[in-house]
Order: sequence, then structure tokens, then C-alpha cells
Amino acid sequence: MAWHEGKRHVLELPLVSEARRQLDICNACRYCEGLCAVFPALERRSFFNEGDITYLASLCHDCRSCFDVCPFAPPHELAVDIPKVLSTVREQTHSGYAWPGWLARRVDRRLSWALALALAAVLFVVAATIVGSGVDRLFAVHSGPGSFYEVVPWLAMMLPFMALSLVALAVMLQAAVRFWRDTDSSESAQPLREFGSFARAARDAATLRYLRGGGPGCNYPDERPNMRRRIYHSLVFYGFISAFIATVAAAIIQDFFGELPPYPFFSVPVIFGSVGGAAMIIGCIGLLMLKPRSDPDRIAPRLRTMDIAFLVVLILVNVSGFAVLFLRETAAMGISLNIHLGLVAALYISMPYGKFAHAIYRSMALLRNSSELRQEQQAERTADAGA
Repeated sequence: MAWHEGKRHVLELPLVSEARRQLDICNACRYCEGLCAVFPALERRSFFNEGDITYLASLCHDCRSCFDVCPFAPPHELAVDIPKVLSTVREQTHSGYAWPGWLARRVDRRLSWALALALAAVLFVVAATIVGSGVDRLFAVHSGPGSFYEVVPWLAMMLPFMALSLVALAVMLQAAVRFWRDTDSSESAQPLREFGSFARAARDAATLRYLRGGGPGCNYPDERPNMRRRIYHSLVFYGFISAFIATVAAAIIQDFFGELPPYPFFSVPVIFGSVGGAAMIIGCIGLLMLKPRSDPDRIAPRLRTMDIAFLVVLILVNVSGFAVLFLRETAAMGISLNIHLGLVAALYISMPYGKFAHAIYRSMALLRNSSELRQEQQAERTADAGA
């Protein structure tokens, strides 16, 4: 539904009103302007439309430092709770921008949806393998190059996952375009003409800069600033990149050098995949351990569930990957491979609708923030030159 200049309503109107009220108070107070990128960004605005609120919510890294230093936080009568209101905005952003909307609203609603999807995907892959190859081949011992494809043929493995990857990518790109268009405030709009905007945004994303909480770390899970959340997020982030490098390396070795998997333990795909998998498992477990100790009132309930669902599924994917690695010369390789493929399929299917999608919105928000900062710096240089 259009709201202005062809943009759509994604947030519920009462939420927009409450977020605007709290952000107006923050803009007048400005006590938290040095904590993260959100407060300088809101100071560049004199009025907050729906797109501005959506942008600021995705720029927020939920470090919660602002809540613990805010003089107007509950129980004050003004009841300013920026982490809670912006997390509720992010919650509605996920289901508002992803397509189709009915699927987004269901996938991110309960942890049981994610686990049910994972189980269904595993059962489907196992059933398809039994139908295509038979039970005997599933539980037989396979060894040597190409042994994986003796259980699941190459085309049966490659084509579905290529299709899932392309669909997930298309849905996330569409959501990113919608998000970018709707957060393009008339007050802050700036075309991206310079490489520096992309470089700054990439650096901020890669270093998880805004999980520092103004310097000493996040006030998460409690009021004591610490770097644990940033460390665990870094392990997941760089573990994912390492696993992606392993996948690309395996594809190059197979398609350009003709060597079929499984590969030796000290090959590039196995080393990067193992390091990445271990990093993701440690990071996910660490983040899950922080959840029970954090204040549940500071985050929207459905967003909390989405976080847990993503972490659990990601742990299962990597644990099953290690099972394939260590059981590949045994009769358990076939079933462990099927379980791993099913879990990866569930991750791909849920990716555009779960916690992973927030990486897209946050990246877009960081890019917009970087563009605004460069615009501001250019204006200051022009003013200094004129003086």
C-alpha cells in the first residue's frame, strides 16, 4: 500500500507513532550521540517518516548501551526504550519486505517452524535418495573420489541446490531493493557515486564496528559492557565466509581440475570448511548462551525466536557437515550426507525470511549511513573552503 512517492506501508501505524515519539525525544536530548551510528543518523533528520524509522532500526546493532545510559528510560514517565522499539521495527521489516509475505510471516513466527522445516527437508532428501538409489546404496560403504555421488547423483545434488540458491538470492535482492527505495528519505537522499561509500560500509560490516557500544562493548547480556557478543558474531560471520571459500574451492577443483569429492583432510576445501564450521558452531553456541541472561523486555519476542531458530539450524548444519567428514569411509556416510543436505536445504529455504535476511537490511543501512557521512563531510569541506 503506497504511503508517499510510491513507497509502501511496512510498519503498523501505532508502532510508527511510538517510534517517532521516542526518536524525537532522543533528537532533543542527544546524550547518546557518541554510542553508535544510530544517533548521529537521527540527528541529521528533523522529522521521521516510516522509511527513516525502518532505516534507523536496521542501523541499530542492538548493543543496548543507550538504554542503560538513557535518563528517560523506564520507569521514567517518558519511557524511552530505543532497543525495544527498534527491535519491533526490525521484526515487522522481515515479514514486510520478504516475498511472499504469507511465508515470511509464518517462517519467523515460531522456533517450531524452523525445526519442522529442517526435519521435513531431511526426510524429503532421504526419501528421494531411497527412491532414486535404493536403501542398499544409502547404507553401503562408499570410498574414493566420487563416493558422495554414488549415494546422491551429481545432478540430483546440484540442480535443486542451484535452484534454491537462485530463488533465495532473488528474494533477498528484491527485499534489498524495496528496503533501499523505502528508506530513501527526501531529507537524506544521496546518490551513490563514490567508491568510498561502499568501502566505509564494507569496513563497518566486516569489523562489526557498532557492536562496540561506544567503545567498551555491548551492554549485553547485562549492564556490564563486554566484547563477548562481538566476538561470537565475528566467529559466525567469518566462519560463514570461510565455509563459502571452501565451497567455491571445491567447485573449482571439481569443475576445472576434474577431481571429485571427498577431498583429503589437508586440502583447501576441507581446511576452510572445517575452520569455518568450527567457528560457526562456537559462535552460535556462545550467542545462544547469552540469550537466557539478556533482558527479554529489550527485544521483540518474535525477533528473539528468529535469532534462536537461525542459530540452532546453523549449528545443526555444521555438526552434520562434520559428521559427513568423519564418517565418509563408513556405512553411515550415506545417511549423514542426506541429513546434511536436508539441513542445508532448510537453511536455504528459510534464509530470505529468517535472521540471515537482516544482514541484507543492515548492510543497506550501513551503506546509506556511509553515503550520508560522506555527504556531510563534503558539505563541511565546502563550508570551510568558503570561509
